[in-house]
Amino acid sequence: MPTPAEILQERLSDALQLLGFHPIAPIQVAPTADPIHGDYQTNIAMLLAKEVRGNPRDLASRIAEKTNVGDIGDPPEVAGPGFINFRLGVEFLAREVGAIARDSKLGVQAVPQPKKLIVEFSSPNIAKPMHVGHIRSTILGDAIARVARFVGHQVITDNHLGDWGTQFGKVIYAWKHYREDGALESDPMGELVRLYREADTRAKEDPSVLEECRLELVKLQQGDPENLEIWQRCAGLSRAEFSTIYEMLGIRFDEQLGESFYHPELPGMVERLLAKGVATESQGAIVIFDTEISETPFIIRKSDGGFGYASTDIATLEYRMQKWNPDGIWYVVGAPQQLHFRQLFGAARRLGYQVDLEHIAFGSILGEDRKLMRTRSGESVPLRELLQEAIDRAGKLVDEKNPALPKEDAAEIAKIVGLGAVKYAELSQHRMTDYVFSWSKMLSFQGNTAPYLQNAYVRSRAIFRKLDQAFELPGTIVLTEPAERTLAKKTLRFAEVVPSVLDGFKPNVLANFLFELAADYHVFYEQCPVLTAEGSAKASRLLLCDLFARTIKTGLELLGIAVPERM
Repeated sequence: MPTPAEILQERLSDALQLLGFHPIAPIQVAPTADPIHGDYQTNIAMLLAKEVRGNPRDLASRIAEKTNVGDIGDPPEVAGPGFINFRLGVEFLAREVGAIARDSKLGVQAVPQPKKLIVEFSSPNIAKPMHVGHIRSTILGDAIARVARFVGHQVITDNHLGDWGTQFGKVIYAWKHYREDGALESDPMGELVRLYREADTRAKEDPSVLEECRLELVKLQQGDPENLEIWQRCAGLSRAEFSTIYEMLGIRFDEQLGESFYHPELPGMVERLLAKGVATESQGAIVIFDTEISETPFIIRKSDGGFGYASTDIATLEYRMQKWNPDGIWYVVGAPQQLHFRQLFGAARRLGYQVDLEHIAFGSILGEDRKLMRTRSGESVPLRELLQEAIDRAGKLVDEKNPALPKEDAAEIAKIVGLGAVKYAELSQHRMTDYVFSWSKMLSFQGNTAPYLQNAYVRSRAIFRKLDQAFELPGTIVLTEPAERTLAKKTLRFAEVVPSVLDGFKPNVLANFLFELAADYHVFYEQCPVLTAEGSAKASRLLLCDLFARTIKTGLELLGIAVPERM
């Protein structure tokens, strides 16, 4: 079903045709910034006035007069230099709310042209624990994939693992010389990190150790059985650790191929690039020059014969195009890699690939000292420890709020609240913003936080546990109170907000909408008694409560955040 904004766009289009206008720019209808000016607003008259060199306010009056909104609300109003404002009527609101209450997707329409999309995100390195720096890619990528699926796209999620590189020479060397099997059993990731650091320290102090590490890497790359077995063991331990974290976060991947998967294809890929004239030799290396992007060449094969990220990413692109033939590939990777992806996309264009390539960049997470978040020893905070701390902190809050809860229920709620708090702290920010990671803020039950939204959901569902019989959607809806109408208007906007998340890849737009929705619900809850109301008023308010609960739950699920039934 069309949203209120789409209905108004259609009516405005009809009005412009009656007036003989054919605007170059599409008609934009958006919610007003201040409800005192109405519910929706368009600046089409101001844009059109520039085209025809007319008076925007006079043109707005003519358009308003011809726009038929008698079944929607009050006549349009002209404001300021030429804005046209619209107010939704009560009958229209009641009709639309009744319709979305019966729609499983709450009015969100499927995109007219679904696409096949690959979303690459998370991408940790083997033999290293995931740390706080992986939060943004992992959580942001999951939310974008969820929204894309919800609006009808076919989405393939891909965790491009860093499992092939120079660090494995040091890990294998240390594995053979310094491995402690007991530590490997009790804390595999901690032991792998210790082994790497041990070898790294010794290599810096002793050139002969550095050479041995290099030789171990060469043996691995040449297929030495012993080194391959050690590498596979490291990869298996790492994948198990990653799986535990992804399970905690409720994240799944359709594909989890490491860089090693593409390694056998790299020599042939280099030859193809040379044969097509895309790459050239320079100082013994094979590179792609594109001075429109950068004076720095895109190195496909190093002068020593080694391969880097550029090589693997082109091979990965070729594989994806052959296997999936996608319409788009979206890379959720930090902002420092912007040049790399500009060069990768430039290479893809020169190879003739017709595919939408997007680098979805993001900023950094800061500690409360406004520096990159680190442990006291200056290392990145392990992600698993951070998530467990979130759960533990949430558990204390749940115990304080409801000490009578059974332990199993309290533990499950603590997990939902703690993990939801971490995710929402990330997703409520614009992705390019560097934000401060604050436990007290993200776990607060006040303000723009996940616990505030989850608590609003719990509050709405508690009403239905007090009913004598199952709730059924009413045939007649009445909206007599301002708080009822405000809540109804806000729920209608869900269908407009969800698709807009993919316009610029901004889950924060959805997060902030949900916060506003929850705030409107709390006002409604305080001003419009539900259970003590009678007749159609009670039935209508129950519908608004149910619709709010479904909207907030669906919206949070699109952000990868669960909701508890009790808190």
